[in-house]
Amino acid sequence: MSLDLTRDRLSYAALGDSFTEGVGDPYPDSAGTPHGHYRGWADRFAEHLAARVPRLDYANLAVRGKLLRQVVAEQLPAALDMAPDLVTFSAGGNDLLRPGADPDRLAATLEQAVRRLRGAGSEVVLFTGVNWSTGYMRVRIGLFARFYLNIRAVADRTGCHLVDQWSMRELLDPRAWDFDRLHMSPEGHRRLAVRVCEVLGVPVADRPGDWPPPPPVDPRAQRRDNARWAREFLVPWIGRRLTGRSSGDNVTPKRPRLEPLAAPRPQEPAEGADHAGRHGAAPGQGAG
Repeated sequence: MSLDLTRDRLSYAALGDSFTEGVGDPYPDSAGTPHGHYRGWADRFAEHLAARVPRLDYANLAVRGKLLRQVVAEQLPAALDMAPDLVTFSAGGNDLLRPGADPDRLAATLEQAVRRLRGAGSEVVLFTGVNWSTGYMRVRIGLFARFYLNIRAVADRTGCHLVDQWSMRELLDPRAWDFDRLHMSPEGHRRLAVRVCEVLGVPVADRPGDWPPPPPVDPRAQRRDNARWAREFLVPWIGRRLTGRSSGDNVTPKRPRLEPLAAPRPQEPAEGADHAGRHGAAPGQGAG
C-alpha cells in the first residue's frame, strides 16, 4: 500500500515524543536555541516527500518527554483540526520506562487515537521499536515487545502503514545512536527516514549502504564513556523522574501548523554520519 504521490498537494503531520521531534539529529543552528533545534527522521522524510509532490504542507507537533496520554490530549486534537492526508504517530516509549507500565492498556489508548485519525480520513503510519538483546534496556524488552505486538495488531485492524524497526538490524549498530544511548544519531535518523519512504513507496535516490566495519573498542575509553554517560544522562534522567519533571517542560512543537516545505537542495548521502557511534556501548530504546 503506497502513498498517492500523483496529487498536486499533500499534507503531513508528525505526532509523538523526542523520537519524532528528532532529538539526536541537530540542525547546524541548534546551538543558539534554548532547547535545541532538531531535524530527525520526520523532517528528513518530509524533505523526501517535498521532492516528489508539487506542494507539501508539513507540521511536526512532537515534543520530547511526552507520555502517550499527553500526545493524545495535546497533539491529537490539533492534528484532527488540520485533517492532514498523512499522519505519523509514535508514542508510548516514555510510558514503558516507568514503573507499573501496562503495554496492553497503552495499546488500547493508541488504537482509540488511531481510529479517530482514520475516521477523519488520514492515512496513518505506526512504528514498532528496536529489538535490544543487549544494553541496559534488555531488562524491559518483554514489556516493549508486547507493546510492539499490539501495535502490529492495531495497524492490521485499522489499515495503517507499519514501520517495523524491530526488523531493522542496521539500527542495532551503536553508530546509529547518539551518545545519550536513547536517541538516534543523525545517521540513524537518516536511515529510518529512508525506511519510512520504502514503506510508503516514496522513491529515494541516496539509499544508505551497509555500515563499514566498526573501529576497535578501547576498553579504557569505553569505561570513560560509560562514566560520562551516567553523569550527563542517567543521573539527570533519574532526577527528573523523582521530581516529576520532564525533558519536554517549556518545549513547544517546532512546526505547530501545516506550512509549505520546500524540497531540499542535494546533499551528501552520509550527512551527519560523523556524529554517529561515539560511545561503542550498546544503546537503549529510544524515548524521551
